[in-house]
Amino acid sequence: MIGLFKENLKIAGSSIRTQLLRTVLTILIIALGIWALVGILTVVSALENTLSSNFASMGSNTFNINQYDYTSRRSGGNEIEKINPIISYPEAKAFKENYKFPLTQTSLSFTATSKAEVKFENEKTDPEVSVIGVDEYFVPNSGLELTTGRNFNNFDIQNNTYSCVVGSDFATKGLLKDVNPIDKIISVRGAKFRVIGVLKEKGSTFGNSQDLRMLIPIQVARSMFSAPNINYTISSMVQKKEILDEAIDNALITMRKVRKLNPVEENNFGTSRSDDLINRIAEMTGVLNISAWIIGIITIFGSSIALMNIMLVSVTERTREIGVRKALGAKRGTIAFQFFVETLIIGQLGGLVGIILGILTGYLIAIAIDFSFVIPWLAIMAAVITTFIVAVVSGSYPAIKASKLDPIEALRYE
Repeated sequence: MIGLFKENLKIAGSSIRTQLLRTVLTILIIALGIWALVGILTVVSALENTLSSNFASMGSNTFNINQYDYTSRRSGGNEIEKINPIISYPEAKAFKENYKFPLTQTSLSFTATSKAEVKFENEKTDPEVSVIGVDEYFVPNSGLELTTGRNFNNFDIQNNTYSCVVGSDFATKGLLKDVNPIDKIISVRGAKFRVIGVLKEKGSTFGNSQDLRMLIPIQVARSMFSAPNINYTISSMVQKKEILDEAIDNALITMRKVRKLNPVEENNFGTSRSDDLINRIAEMTGVLNISAWIIGIITIFGSSIALMNIMLVSVTERTREIGVRKALGAKRGTIAFQFFVETLIIGQLGGLVGIILGILTGYLIAIAIDFSFVIPWLAIMAAVITTFIVAVVSGSYPAIKASKLDPIEALRYE
């Protein structure tokens, strides 16, 4: 049996080499479908990995209260746009003072500017640094870590010290790359800040760097950046995930009291859980995965038809060869297996080429749009299984047709 299998492999290999151009074209046709499937799945995997890692770092026990930009509701068939009011500082402060749920810590923050110019000695950055006003709980509640120095403490926040925590870019490739950043003095808008900590690298999301930012005490930020209608974000972390739902319910009641909403009024603010964000990402990437499969299946269906046609042509051209083998004693199963092995080899070669092209394409796209590339093992397994199925489906009919040829008629064929 093993000897027969080896013999069929040799015959299949010889046939492939004899019809090299046709084989190469067939492989490229199959590779095109696998390329589309693996390429899209690779990009989707990179997107999912990037977004999930960004939000998962927050943990599954945090939630935010912030403004909904817009909410919609139906009224008499017409869609009415409702703008929620911003969360002002007095409201955010009142929430923090009144929200006393056990085992929770609440932070207040706001983005003062995203176009700050930071100076150190005789050097300065481009006006692209984000300055964020925070309190002592912002770093842990946001899932951030420090590589050097320390976080703000209660003394820093209560006494409005001119201290700051900077993103990793400052220490690795920015103003402070050639020095120990701790205790160095940098300035923003003429105000001087002492660096007390450096954040761990977070990377970029959709081209927006998370490492080119500067955290300063919230009251200092409010005194320096006095733009109207500043919107504040409230973030709370619960020490035990089991009480997260109860903590959110309590937070909703507290915020409704702060906003003085009566029982029949709906919430005019939004809440978001960190695990909800991860679930939404999973839903979004799930839709993309389905789309990738639809595109891939359509392309692969065309590849299957092309492979079947080419193998039928091969059977027709090799009718005399089949007659000779049958006359020498080859059984129907042996003839069918020969053509089946040939189809499998071509299918797997096409799959291999498609996988390589798909991963390479996905990698280049992930690098171009700043996603975290991961090897798409699921996509590779799917491609291998798909090419095997394509080969089985496409090769079965030609193999059966070849095995049923009458040896006498086949020998007379010209």
